[in-house]
Amino acid sequence: MNKKPARTITQAEIETYARDGVVHLKNMFDAEWVEHLRVQAEKDMSAPGEMKHELAKSGDTGRFFNDTFLWPRNPEFKTYVFDSPAAEIAGTVMASSRINIVFDQLLIKEPSTQQQTVWHQDLTYWPILGQKVCTLWLALDSVTAQTGAVEFVKGSHLWGQRYGPIAFRPDLEYAEDLPPVPDIEAKRGELELLQFEFEPGDCTIHHGMMVHGAPGNTSDSQRRRAHVTRWAGDGVVYNPRPGIQPMLWEPPIKAGEALDCDLWPEIWRRKKAA
Repeated sequence: MNKKPARTITQAEIETYARDGVVHLKNMFDAEWVEHLRVQAEKDMSAPGEMKHELAKSGDTGRFFNDTFLWPRNPEFKTYVFDSPAAEIAGTVMASSRINIVFDQLLIKEPSTQQQTVWHQDLTYWPILGQKVCTLWLALDSVTAQTGAVEFVKGSHLWGQRYGPIAFRPDLEYAEDLPPVPDIEAKRGELELLQFEFEPGDCTIHHGMMVHGAPGNTSDSQRRRAHVTRWAGDGVVYNPRPGIQPMLWEPPIKAGEALDCDLWPEIWRRKKAA
């Protein structure tokens, strides 16, 4: 399994991320990593942990499976977080000198899943703050618009506005006093939306302030399995607030401090030039 990115990340790709808020990276993970994560995904779906949630609504014909903080509970997911090229990819794209893992996640939409992923920003859900926060969305299957490829509002990470998080689950309510995400569907003619097709081993990196969402999986046969990692780089600090997404445990650090702790360890550091 490749420990380094399968190919060089270009300067043009780094600039695309900075400008658009997302970059699509082809062929970054070899087939061994994809199969490794597929096997672990099936095991987790059959025997999930306490952070697992079913996100499809009652009456939906499919299944939208979500589980978070896999790596602290499963050594095989830990192997991916610590030994795959994911952290280096995130650090390179964000032009960061170091990278901490925030958490990892499975997002799986089975065939005939109607449930959409609502338009949202990632960062407003989490108790961290900073510019260098990103999500690496790794495809474990071929992904198209039909099977639920994520859509991104180009440049929305530069809008300078934090929007209130929207609950994906009926048992959660978010309490921050922030404006709602704009009605993206009503503004489709005004905005530039980006959507990519994936083969297994392709990924996207998107900024934590990027507005994005995803359709359901309308295929009657093709699964949409993704392993997702959330990463933090230079200058990101702990920012606890009431009424946001719970973490696996409370980190033993103070507000405003760097994330280095057992919950959010440093995974990668850029080598200094000789």
